[in-house]
Amino acid sequence: MTTLADCRALDAQDPLRALRDQFTIPEGVLYLDGNSLGVMPKAAPARIAEVVTKEWGEGLIRSWNTASWFDLPQRLGDKVARLIGAAPGEVVCTDSTSVNLYKVLFAALSQQKDSGRKLVVSERSNFPTDLYIAESLCRERGFTLKLIDASELQGPDSVLTDEVAVLMLTHVNYRTGAMHDMKAVTAAAHAAGALTVWDLAHSAGAVPVALNESNADYAIGCGYKYLNGGPGAPAFAWVHTKHAGQFEQPLSGWWGHAAPFEFTPHYRPAPGVGRYLCGTQPIIALAGLECGLDTVLAAEAFNGDHGAMAALRTKSLALTDLFIKLVEERCAGQGVSLITPREHAQRGSQVCLSREEGAYAIVQALIARGVIGDYRAGDSQMPDILRFGFTPLYIGFEDVWNSVEHLVQVLETGEWKREEFNRKNAVT
Repeated sequence: MTTLADCRALDAQDPLRALRDQFTIPEGVLYLDGNSLGVMPKAAPARIAEVVTKEWGEGLIRSWNTASWFDLPQRLGDKVARLIGAAPGEVVCTDSTSVNLYKVLFAALSQQKDSGRKLVVSERSNFPTDLYIAESLCRERGFTLKLIDASELQGPDSVLTDEVAVLMLTHVNYRTGAMHDMKAVTAAAHAAGALTVWDLAHSAGAVPVALNESNADYAIGCGYKYLNGGPGAPAFAWVHTKHAGQFEQPLSGWWGHAAPFEFTPHYRPAPGVGRYLCGTQPIIALAGLECGLDTVLAAEAFNGDHGAMAALRTKSLALTDLFIKLVEERCAGQGVSLITPREHAQRGSQVCLSREEGAYAIVQALIARGVIGDYRAGDSQMPDILRFGFTPLYIGFEDVWNSVEHLVQVLETGEWKREEFNRKNAVT
């Protein structure tokens, strides 16, 4: 049996433990929800205040030049590129994941408009905004959205036929933590003549991603989860260089013009991924995102030429392995089942448990104790889910032990049955 002393010994040997000092974490909180909203970097308040009071307050409009506001989406994009296997100049930070998905999916469908292919394929369990955006675009553009289970991508009966125009997937499933083999899936899609659109919302800053090595076509991702950019932080968009200059994206705003300050009446798209910008950029929010990105990139110091994500991935797998082991040792007989894959190659940086009864209330009882995870409703194929994200930048092995200890107490005492834990909040 694993002991608390074992966990403390792992913390003492952890080369990344100093990275926790980059964050403001409330006393008594065990934060296992970085897959929904990352912890605030200590540098963020001062940096945001500087943008507001100095750059805006004193520099005023001059700061577009003197404070380098103008190229902030590209400069931050280059930082994201280091985390997702992209090259400098291939990523921009802008807008939301939903808006960016609309842009890149529109572009992919435009490439396939004369191919005779009319299907967009995605997982039934994909994050809803992805499905809603795809449903809307398919309706507008004359395509059909086909929803599948992940198992249908493989084998002789694969859904990847000559009818498929675009395969749109989230790299790490938000409900289960299951991770696709991006390189293999992309190769299978290309062999069938389809383009790929990847959502990296639960991957960027959480697991190694190799967009160029995988020969992916389009990708978007979130800035406020594992990238710690703050609530509603700008997202990012990546387009393979072979596609980036071929098509105008549908939201052809002035910031994506080749020369915005020429003020010409007709649109001329910027070269490369710059055309995926749209309107004037949210500078204060981008400043917060940069603080978050810098917390992740700080891990580069621990892994040299291999980059930040290799070091973080090693610890992430150790944390999630430990959580799974402790839950199975200590919560046996409590009706809790593991739904996240055990295999490292198939697991993101979260662990999801299911329970037939009380999943929402159990999460609320844990939150009241200071153990913050979250809940996702089940469906006809899966019970309700208790979801726990493990951000190795600020989670330690003793944190894992203490979190499971609280879970054991909530289950064994029936604490979750209390009325206040069974009242649904607006945000779950």
